[in-house]
Amino acid sequence: MLDTVLSFISRGVFQDASWGTWITYFLVVTQLTIFTVTLYLHRSQTHRGVDFHPLLAHGFRLWSWLSTAMVTKQWVAIHRKHHAKCETEDDPHSPMIHGIDKVLWEGVDLYRIAARDMDEIEKYGRGTPDDWIERNVYARAPSLGPTLLLFINFILFGVVGVAIWALQMVWIPFWAAGVVNGLGHWWGYRNFESADTSTNLSPWGVIIGGEELHNNHHAFPSSAKFALRRFEFDIGWAAIRFFEFFRLAKVLRVAPTLDVRPNVHLPDTDTIKALLAHKFHVMSDYFRGVIVPALQEDASRAGASLKAMPRKLRKALGSGGRWLDADARERMGQWVSQAPTVKTVMEYRHRLHEMLENRNGEAMLEALRQWCHEAEASGIRALQEFAARLKGYRLSGAHA
Repeated sequence: MLDTVLSFISRGVFQDASWGTWITYFLVVTQLTIFTVTLYLHRSQTHRGVDFHPLLAHGFRLWSWLSTAMVTKQWVAIHRKHHAKCETEDDPHSPMIHGIDKVLWEGVDLYRIAARDMDEIEKYGRGTPDDWIERNVYARAPSLGPTLLLFINFILFGVVGVAIWALQMVWIPFWAAGVVNGLGHWWGYRNFESADTSTNLSPWGVIIGGEELHNNHHAFPSSAKFALRRFEFDIGWAAIRFFEFFRLAKVLRVAPTLDVRPNVHLPDTDTIKALLAHKFHVMSDYFRGVIVPALQEDASRAGASLKAMPRKLRKALGSGGRWLDADARERMGQWVSQAPTVKTVMEYRHRLHEMLENRNGEAMLEALRQWCHEAEASGIRALQEFAARLKGYRLSGAHA
């Protein structure tokens, strides 16, 4: 009898389970948790990019309760506030404010602090589930879920199940609260010059459900699809399309596709619509297509002094030095003053940025026409080519 009890405690119901079984189970349950966060909490509840069938949506809610103890309303509110107050003192988890080490390793503590502000939770958490089971079970007793999961794991695999449970409990705090919120605003590449420091950690969003494509998400927050370049892959989007095939999901929004019409002589209303939808894309194109060539041209003329411009400052030209400290911004200004072509295109960049922030369509159209006319008369080839291309911008559907 004692041997049976000890054997059960050691190995659980699945006495013959091997390392392969344990690892497979761990990978399945953690991936399910990742999908619950990125598909349900993030893309569906927070940004309304996709709707799920009620049974599937409740399955996500149940698993979120069991595996994370996170309350849907709290998670949604904190993330919406992050977008609304990004990189400011009110951002719940910005590395620019709290430091990368704090967000990466103690991101879950920042989440808990933000969750205590009930006024903000009510303000940003509107539209989330408010039925009987949410009020009386999921939100009232969030810690009960992981406790039940601990019991389930123990029944299945004994003490090994307890170890698997411990890893499950740190999986989301590390990958979501730490890596995405921390490294996703600190390290990586940027497709879009968004109004924050968001980055894509990898073009292949597989480990954390596509959340690796964080800069793409900040550029188009309501898009259910995060992969926006041909070489990028979003496993979360693949899952959505799978559910959509079985009529368990309905995609509501994806990022519109930017098209370029040839031989357009003047910007028109289609141009304005495209610029407003893709303003971050436009500024990224301007950096790559105008500022970088201008920098190379001036560097070839100026010699070693301009070529020695630190990489950090060169990259900061894309945002106008927005995220630099005062000293670095001053150094960037000194470098730019030595480069007449760069100085000119940076002035044009500032004007373009101001236009894109102006939501008055008629005034923006007139200003854009004037900007394109002056750019084409500037004598700077890269700027002329960009202006000619810009006039032909239009929307042509959506990424699929």
